[in-house]
Amino acid sequence: MAHPTDPATPIRIYGTEWCSDCHLARAYFEQQGIPYEWINPDVDPEAEAFVLRANQGLRSVPTIVFPDGSLLVEPSLSVLARKLGSEPAE
Repeated sequence: MAHPTDPATPIRIYGTEWCSDCHLARAYFEQQGIPYEWINPDVDPEAEAFVLRANQGLRSVPTIVFPDGSLLVEPSLSVLARKLGSEPAE
C-alpha cells in the first residue's frame, strides 16, 4: 500500500477558489513542501462528479485524495498534519 505522501502518485486536492478551507489546505501543503495536484470542480465537470460521488452527493471541498486511496474531507489543519506526518499547523 502506498504511503500518504508517495512522490510517484501525487496527492489530489479537489478545491475551489472561493473556499477558505481549500486555501488553508493548499497553503499548508505548500508550507510543508508536499507536492499535490490542484483540481477545481468549478471548472472541471469530471472533478465535480468525483466530489459528489465521494461525498454521498454533497459538494464538500476540500476533498483530498492520498496515494493510498484514503480521503480527507474538509479536514482541520491538525488532522491534515497528523495524516501527513508533518508539523502541526499553527
